[in-house]
Amino acid sequence: MQERYGFHVTNLNIAQVKQKHGIIERENYNKPKSENSRQPGCPEEKVKAIEDALRHFQMI
Repeated sequence: MQERYGFHVTNLNIAQVKQKHGIIERENYNKPKSENSRQPGCPEEKVKAIEDALRHFQMI
């Protein structure tokens, strides 16, 4: 991602995009203690880059 798009993506960003497309992830072991906790959103430019990478690997 760094070489092609010029930015880093986090595992959280990738997991959010996979969840958006219905790709099943495994159960996370470090869940937040509070149900009201918030996660930062993924910027639209990163979403498009991750979707492009998932298409390249034929995951979506």
